[in-house]
Amino acid sequence: MTLAVDMLDRRVQSGDHVGAARLLLHISEEERLAYFKTVEAAVKGADPRVWWRAEVNPAPAYALAVIGTAPSVAKAATLLNHRSLRDRWRLIPVDHFLAIARARKLDWLGDLGTRLTRRLPTRTNFDTGEWSVLASIMRAGGVEPPVTEGIVHGWLLALLRSRGDRGRERPPLNVRMREDPYLDLLLPAVFEMDGLGADITHSSWGEPEGPPSPAHHFPTAVVSLVAEGRLERKDILTALVDRLVRGDKPNALRPFVLLHDELAPTVDEIAGHALDYARMLADSAGPVATLAQRALRTLDDAGRLDRETLLDTSATVLLRKEKTLVKAQISWLEKVARREPGRAGEVFETIAVAFGHPALELQERALTLIGKQAPRLGPELLARLADAAQVLTGDLPARAAELFGVATPEAGSTGVPSLPPPAGPAQMPPPIATAAELAEEVVALLHEQSGVRWERVLAALVALHARDGRDTLATALTPVMKRYPGWFAESQWNSGSPFVCLATAIRMVIDAPRHDSTHQRLYSAVRVAWQEGRRGGVDSKLSDRPDGVLALRAAEVAVHLNGSMMPMLVATPTRVNGSLDPAALLERLSRADAEGWQPWPFDLEQALLRLPRAPVPPEVAAGAAALASAAGRQFAQWLASGGLPDPVSEPFTQFGDRRAHGGYTWDAPVPRRLAARLRPSRDGGLRLERQLLTLDPFKYPVYMPDDFKGAEEVLAMVLPHHREVAAAWALGEVASAADQGQKGPGRLLPLLADGTGPIGPAMATALAYTFGAKHEPDRAAAVDAFLTLAATAVSPTADDPTATTALTAEGLAVTASLTADDPTATTAPSADGPTAAASSAGGPATTAPTAQGLTATTASGAEGPATAGSSAAQGPTATEGRTAAGRPGAAGRGATFAGAVGAVLGDLCSDGTVKLSRVVPGLADAHRAGASVAVWELLTAALPELLAAKPRSLPDLLELASQVAVTISARGEIPGLAAEAARPGSARLTQEAKRLRSLLTP
Repeated sequence: MTLAVDMLDRRVQSGDHVGAARLLLHISEEERLAYFKTVEAAVKGADPRVWWRAEVNPAPAYALAVIGTAPSVAKAATLLNHRSLRDRWRLIPVDHFLAIARARKLDWLGDLGTRLTRRLPTRTNFDTGEWSVLASIMRAGGVEPPVTEGIVHGWLLALLRSRGDRGRERPPLNVRMREDPYLDLLLPAVFEMDGLGADITHSSWGEPEGPPSPAHHFPTAVVSLVAEGRLERKDILTALVDRLVRGDKPNALRPFVLLHDELAPTVDEIAGHALDYARMLADSAGPVATLAQRALRTLDDAGRLDRETLLDTSATVLLRKEKTLVKAQISWLEKVARREPGRAGEVFETIAVAFGHPALELQERALTLIGKQAPRLGPELLARLADAAQVLTGDLPARAAELFGVATPEAGSTGVPSLPPPAGPAQMPPPIATAAELAEEVVALLHEQSGVRWERVLAALVALHARDGRDTLATALTPVMKRYPGWFAESQWNSGSPFVCLATAIRMVIDAPRHDSTHQRLYSAVRVAWQEGRRGGVDSKLSDRPDGVLALRAAEVAVHLNGSMMPMLVATPTRVNGSLDPAALLERLSRADAEGWQPWPFDLEQALLRLPRAPVPPEVAAGAAALASAAGRQFAQWLASGGLPDPVSEPFTQFGDRRAHGGYTWDAPVPRRLAARLRPSRDGGLRLERQLLTLDPFKYPVYMPDDFKGAEEVLAMVLPHHREVAAAWALGEVASAADQGQKGPGRLLPLLADGTGPIGPAMATALAYTFGAKHEPDRAAAVDAFLTLAATAVSPTADDPTATTALTAEGLAVTASLTADDPTATTAPSADGPTAAASSAGGPATTAPTAQGLTATTASGAEGPATAGSSAAQGPTATEGRTAAGRPGAAGRGATFAGAVGAVLGDLCSDGTVKLSRVVPGLADAHRAGASVAVWELLTAALPELLAAKPRSLPDLLELASQVAVTISARGEIPGLAAEAARPGSARLTQEAKRLRSLLTP
């Protein structure tokens, strides 16, 4: 190495890119090419993290060394795209880079720029400095950039930035666009490529705060360039309409909607795209459809809209979910009918399509409009309209029958909707049969954690170790351990992770080291858990949450596997929800007795906690009593005692911590959150019990809790027959889906619905929060869980967990469990009518809500109105769980689980803790799916408090209540409804209250 090259090497390594550039310009080409091997080795062997932490990052100097020494474009592109340089492109000193390329007289500079553009990111983590560097390289190489998504994305972001270096204001956007050399090449792609409108929406990047100023507003800039002739108006409008027709995400469409408004197409221009606007009106997102509706109405007012196009499009529009859009369409059609009486019949038949809209308000609007014109319509048209009216719901079928002169449909003639009985959780997949399959499942577990996969992996590790021996497992699992060291290596962040425990168990199986600190720590943790019944704290980093039981069991395998030839685990469930068939456990323990081995302690305890609550068959009880081992005797005693008693679950309210100025702190950003406190109902018992059944929530709400993210199945499978426990532990996380917009916690709810056990305050509150989650998948999970629970209809009280409500196609049978607070006996009426029975105190009979009516008497015997969720029907009222703020707590006790959920929803939605607008669609879905009775019980429990608070979307909820009430022929009174219905005026809330009250009044 020459002296000059040696000096160059020191400059490059130290990050002195100025000195490196000077030397690269002065050394010979032969010396440059000789230095390339050194540069290549350094770049490929570099650790980007080390470079990032260096006082002076050497990446820019190495980038100059690459362009100064690379013998070909392929080698230069390969090194510049290496991970050590790829994320540092923005740091490359472009002037030095290009000066070196010119000094070498490289003829492939343009090709290099084109190759580098292939690696431009299309969306996230894009730095506009990267585009600037690549644009300079391509411009110096005399090539135009390829029109790729990455190129257009980078160009657009760089163009939209309103501030340049050091925060200085740049010229107005229209000036920057006019002077940009790539405007004509790349602007059309902004309209063609999906998602790029989001970059325009977010163009406030670089602004100090708030939206961009008018000088940097993309629609305004485009319109300005159109006005001065720099851009062709026809081309822009055609590209814009095409973009709107194709659709995109709402934030990506917003700038194009604004651009359309600013362009203000003329009637002639609209006429040229009439069919495109019709497609937008029928199929596009709400803002785009509204835009199209205005455009088509302008065209219609000019007499240039084809009538068939209007009517065909209206048939689709009238069923859209956007009520404002539908109302405007009905008004438009009414105007057309008055203007063209000769075609009024076609228009009114089109308006009748709105009879099928799910909103009663819109059905009524269409019916009222047609009713005004009925005297002038012919008998054939009236007959067709009467047929169309058969889909009306709520109180409207009777009004339609009177209007069209047909028979009034008989109330309840269609019967009470029914839900099919749930299929129940599936059987566990077959055991893992070979070491190779075990290795595959371990890898799959790393990519997607699930409770079922964990159980199969742990069971296979133990069983295959006993059957196939160390060598076979070592051959299959050693490559997995080497390939994923990050998952299996212990650190301060994952010491309690079940993956670390599993890795330790695998190491003990395949090649037990003489000294393993993790193994010793796990040995201590297992010993502490057995001696003290404790996980977490001193001597145990295992989680003290329920998911810590999995890590404890994996640690138990790691600690004991080499000390015994245990042939199997006994806690492996037989159902995917974690349930273990008592007969299967009897078979396993009988084998242990016959072969002379004892299950490990926590494996046995987990097995007992997974046994179902129902009484076991006599032959299983007899078989357990005949077992002679200690484990067998414990099993028999567990069955005889009825298993794990239900814990005490109590509502608890967390209040946000306010700063001096009144705002909430970062770690407690919500005013109020409902939680639950758990306490064991007995002393002693299993060593796992106390921590599992003891929960004291924090005083303040936790910011974005994620303790069980990705481990929902693990949580649900620890106590599959005590779902209230899992719900209480995860309640903060579930609540955050509604009050902090966190995504994903709702997936736990269907898992808990597949379990068993009483539904207490935690489970009811979890359902209520999930109904009001921000994200649609979470709300859909709430509907799924609600339907499962409605099909089984488990009683919400811990006093009688076996009481159920059976919903059948023939009708509704209700059996309400007795509570300690209200020992009044209730009856089980059918769909044919209420059946009375004397109360236990000998007082007047009480009835439960039925498909035919909703009546009840109070516990004291005095008659009075009641609802499915009211205190008269349910004994203890929803206000029993009053919080420190005087609001109802999370107890939400009702005659059924749905009443409990409704009481909590009434509480949460009354002050905006949960947005009622998010709740209504899910309840409507549950009603349409056949859970009408359960939905009614929820609504009547929630409505009294909501009627007092009057939150937004209450009219929508009342409308849904009217639809459900008609479906099940409900009768009775809802507290507060009569007062609201008696208010003067035509406000929608009052009108919906009047509608519901008229339906409930015999």
